[in-house]
Amino acid sequence: MSELLSDLHVLRPWWLLLLIPAVALWWLDRRTGDPLRPWRAAMAPELLAHLTVGGGANRRFAPGTLLLLGWFVGIVAMAGPTWRREPSLFADAAPPAMIVLRVTPTMTAPDLPPTRLERARQKISDLLDQREGAATGLVAYSGSAHLVLPPTTDKEVVLTMARALSPEIMPREGDQLAQAVNLAARVLAEGKRGGSLVVLADAVAPDQANALRGTGQSADRPPTVLWAMLPPDQVAQDTSLQSAIAALDARLVKVTPDPTDAASVARRLDSATAPAATAQGDEARWQDAGYWLTPLIAALVLGWFRRGWRLAA
Repeated sequence: MSELLSDLHVLRPWWLLLLIPAVALWWLDRRTGDPLRPWRAAMAPELLAHLTVGGGANRRFAPGTLLLLGWFVGIVAMAGPTWRREPSLFADAAPPAMIVLRVTPTMTAPDLPPTRLERARQKISDLLDQREGAATGLVAYSGSAHLVLPPTTDKEVVLTMARALSPEIMPREGDQLAQAVNLAARVLAEGKRGGSLVVLADAVAPDQANALRGTGQSADRPPTVLWAMLPPDQVAQDTSLQSAIAALDARLVKVTPDPTDAASVARRLDSATAPAATAQGDEARWQDAGYWLTPLIAALVLGWFRRGWRLAA
């Protein structure tokens, strides 16, 4: 109860200023609405009491009093009383993720049948199935990085765009993983909902490790998962991937023949939280409870159906 009272407040406090004219009108009605007022000034109260019928009756629920009560409840309702917060629109939604896909000639190698690139597309499909309803974006890179798709909950669109990627359509060959990571991180930052990066690559150029270290040490960089598109027995032997993992402070996930690896990646992505600023913004929304006073206002209106109740200006 004490916690409830501490949270009780109104969303639109300026409406409470209307209580001043409401009380003033009620007081004016009480002052001028007494039919015996002229007689009170000219006659002793004891004599007046014997000359009036019902003059001593105390009308607790006079029309003016009921009107004041109705005004009071209506003004409080319009002020927006509240004591509990609204649930965030994104409270139950998984954080978004940006997929960073390497699209180079090496990704056409057949050691992950049918090819590394095709297996990467299959794993993206498995990941989207594991994260049904979560927003996912796509960045493709080789010698340059390109935003293919911002985060969207339409997994068919993500898969269609991923299937359209091939080394032949990339502007230049090479490896710009650091540029791709920065681009994906910037897209997530613009969305202000937190999220993570998933890098699907079979190798990392030696010069990218130094470029990634600056990005990897940034406190604002999203958590990263590096999904190695290599046969599992080759991952530990690939020093370029190990350097990238260290530079990005990333979690390594190896390819498995079943969706086990996708489920592992999905768990890591779903554990990512939104930034504190976004959480505070969601937390600041309060639920307007003024509508709960509507039945009370309706009950007060019923009093005006009582015979003989009226107010005259």
